Amino acid sequence: MKNEIRVARAEITSIDGQGFWLRCRREELYLPFAMFPWFEHATVAQLCRVECFGDTCLYWPGLDLELGIASIRLSMARPQRNPPNLS
Repeated sequence: MKNEIRVARAEITSIDGQGFWLRCRREELYLPFAMFPWFEHATVAQLCRVECFGDTCLYWPGLDLELGIASIRLSMARPQRNPPNLS
């Protein structure tokens, strides 16, 4: 079928207090909650139910949230700010 949409399996590989790692195809991506606040209060089940559409899009049905993989890559390329030194 020419117009078939391929869905690849995506999986969450690690979650911590700052964000989570997601693997889609052969790539592992980090989504920090500071840059992707929609996920900060999501349940583990909501995070783990993710679908990878083609090479460009991820979808979380439980959150009704769609993100472009390019936007996640861009966030990973930005330098992370260090917290202010309070000493």
